[in-house]
Amino acid sequence: MTELPPTELPQDPALAAAVLEIESHVAGGGWDQPARLYALVETARIVAEQPELAAEAGIDAPSQDGSFTPVEQDRLPDQPLESTLQEIVWPPEVDAEIPDDPVEAEKFAHDHPLRQEVRIVAGATRAGATYSALRLRSHDDDQSVVDGTDLVPGLLDLLLGTLAEDLEPDLPSDPQEQ
Repeated sequence: MTELPPTELPQDPALAAAVLEIESHVAGGGWDQPARLYALVETARIVAEQPELAAEAGIDAPSQDGSFTPVEQDRLPDQPLESTLQEIVWPPEVDAEIPDDPVEAEKFAHDHPLRQEVRIVAGATRAGATYSALRLRSHDDDQSVVDGTDLVPGLLDLLLGTLAEDLEPDLPSDPQEQ
């Protein structure tokens, strides 16, 4: 049996925990789901700014210090994820056989004999930390999830780009304020 390289330690363990929590949550819904987007909100911020929401979710401030709470965003537009997150560009080394024409490249990837379906969960913080988890459909068990800090650099760069401006993610609104 081939020995796997050692797992890369995360730059930000809280980010790694949130990414793996999202991957596990999404895996519970099975395959063939639409893409999802989550905001990672500092748990301490939720506790401080919306204590009722934190209590309802069972979040305890002292035990959650330094962690993130994933907040699923509205459903993504009905278009390819690539269009939503700008464009992911893979380096030429990935596969020199891929045609330059986007339609032909999509057909090439779809028909490739080694093609496998993969679920990717990726996260980034304003501080520049990144983490991602990958699960192959053909190895659909928790022990086969691959995780690391730089598994999908193009996607992670796009996510980091969404945090470039000084924008804070919106917390879910308090139903009592309505």
